[in-house]
Amino acid sequence: MLKELKLFLQYLAIERQFSPETLKAYQQDLKLFAQFCQSELGDFNWTDVDANLIRAWLSQLYDQKLAATTINRKLSSLRSFYQFLINNHFANQNPFADVQVKQHPQHLPHYFREPELATLFATVNAQKTPLKERNVALLELLYGTGMRVSEVANLTLNQIDFDRETIHVFGKGGKERFVPLGSYAKKALLNYINGLRQKLIQQYHTDHNVVFINRLGGPISSGGIEYILKQVMKATGLGNEMHPHMFRHTYATDLLNNGADLRSVQELLGHANLSTTQIYTHISREQLQADYRKYFPRASHE
Repeated sequence: MLKELKLFLQYLAIERQFSPETLKAYQQDLKLFAQFCQSELGDFNWTDVDANLIRAWLSQLYDQKLAATTINRKLSSLRSFYQFLINNHFANQNPFADVQVKQHPQHLPHYFREPELATLFATVNAQKTPLKERNVALLELLYGTGMRVSEVANLTLNQIDFDRETIHVFGKGGKERFVPLGSYAKKALLNYINGLRQKLIQQYHTDHNVVFINRLGGPISSGGIEYILKQVMKATGLGNEMHPHMFRHTYATDLLNNGADLRSVQELLGHANLSTTQIYTHISREQLQADYRKYFPRASHE
């Protein structure tokens, strides 16, 4: 049982080139399902899984009050795993092939309004911390490029072309794209790389090309980036939870609100499917409706 799981994870890492975060999610989904099967069946093989067992497992997930999106992600992991087993002659059928959970209405992604962005950048630029240069560069890059937090955490110096003002991004599943580097992000990055970053690398004798580093000169993790942003948000007094992905949502929404083509935004974000990008058009329409009701005299009753 463990042999097939190990081979599947190797396949995802080597052939599919999934990120460490994605691999961890797959491993966790499969591990928890295996633990459930053991609790129900004792010793088991992957081929022992049937519709009755899947229904019992789904019932447990519902009892845990997990979101439909979370359950569907787990189903997707198991569906992919069993397809791998079939392709490699470990199984004859995929018991998850037709199992689906009805999605709830899609929630619109949270994004920053212009006054909130202004407050965020004013706050980070007013920081007294020795790591201010890094934090400013981090915010400018997240908002100015729409990169995922994992892409920013793994960003290396040789991916940035300051002359051509582009960044070579390695996204999900090993997909590559080039994103423009705007003047604000470029200035903040150069200031940080030639100043604080160089100083910390020399001080702690570290030798690597990762752009964003911690106070000891080592590469910073995705969790570390999230912690930095939470501290900045706390200092603003805005009182909202801030996640790195909100900068990506804001980047996409601002592009569309200012007339960018949907296909161009899809390319910049690295979305495989246009339907993923289209969620941001709903945000834009929502804002248009709000502005219409607020500013147009005949939009509502007296």
